[in-house]
Amino acid sequence: MRFAKSLLTAACFMAFSSACPAQQSQPRARDLGVPFEGTPGPLDAITDVSGVEVGFQTLISGSGKLVVGEGPVRTGVTAVFPRGKISIDPVFAGWFTENGNGEMTGTTWVEESGFLTGPVLITNTHSVGVVRDAVIDWEFRHGFQAPTEDWWSLPVVAETWDGYLNDINGFHVKPADAFAAMDNAHGGYVEEGNVGGGTGMICFEFKGGTGTASRKLSDKLGGYTVGVLVQCNFGSRHLLRIAGAPVGREIPGTPIWSLRGHPAVEDRGSIIVVVATDAPLLPTQLKRLARRVTLGLGRLGSISGDGSGDIFIAFSTANPGAGLAQKPTQITMMPNDHMDSLFEATVQAVEEAVVNAMVGAKTMTGVDNRTVEALPHGRLREVLKKYNRLSSVQ
Repeated sequence: MRFAKSLLTAACFMAFSSACPAQQSQPRARDLGVPFEGTPGPLDAITDVSGVEVGFQTLISGSGKLVVGEGPVRTGVTAVFPRGKISIDPVFAGWFTENGNGEMTGTTWVEESGFLTGPVLITNTHSVGVVRDAVIDWEFRHGFQAPTEDWWSLPVVAETWDGYLNDINGFHVKPADAFAAMDNAHGGYVEEGNVGGGTGMICFEFKGGTGTASRKLSDKLGGYTVGVLVQCNFGSRHLLRIAGAPVGREIPGTPIWSLRGHPAVEDRGSIIVVVATDAPLLPTQLKRLARRVTLGLGRLGSISGDGSGDIFIAFSTANPGAGLAQKPTQITMMPNDHMDSLFEATVQAVEEAVVNAMVGAKTMTGVDNRTVEALPHGRLREVLKKYNRLSSVQ
């Protein structure tokens, strides 16, 4: 049966609330003893940046042999609103691509204008068009428009490929699914693993998907927050390192990509990363922040292979009103030589968000009964302990 994963109730939007059984029953990477660096925000999520909202629509149906147009379906849509879904106020933004075998629409105007207007949506490779058009429709229907007579929209929609598990050529993502992801967007707790656009994704040949993390700087460094959301679908198993331990080599398995006729050494797939911060950064500085995503991925073992679409966008929720100003206006910016702490926070949050996605994901069987195993939590702890990398867990 085709379904959308239900959202948590309003009570669950509070960090670590006892009303949120999904939060307590689903361990995250820190709960398993992965020794990440840096101080996370209260939720350790992109929504620790005030105003940011995230929504999902998850599509799972069918099993067995692939019948194009019927399934099996393992896909979805993710939506990220920088200032929430009731604000039309653009944010300063910058984007960067480490390897361009992928798509993120609307980025030429982000580059030119320096602003991101509206949400960022993420889906599968063959659903970018329908989701992009749906964003325009949703914005028009909801009055999510700048106060101009000649309103137009160039939405930012990104993708990773889920065709190993999903009937990707069946075009199962419909406009209503993009609407649902946007309508469902909320602050607070963010689901991880097999959810939204990350539903059918694979990471380092384990089950991948959606992950998030954040870092909170000390008051001495400005007290700013950096939050990250990833849709991870990249990497070869033998390259995977977690907290410096060679997890991929210690937990071997049948290489997924070699089963598809590709050499097992290839780094295939893609990753989309959204970076949010409340630090007052200009577009050129946000592009610098987006570039640092690559260092977080490198810690995990990514080589940004030829078949990988590694595309990142960063935005700042500071300087409200700048994007709607009709006359010269004053803005605030951080000096470039004060940005190192933000670079460090970005690298740390990206690394953790990817591992959170893998820890949150569950084993999934899809097209033609192909199965992708989840990263085994117990074995991960054993490997970390073997390399003296296991932290104490409360």
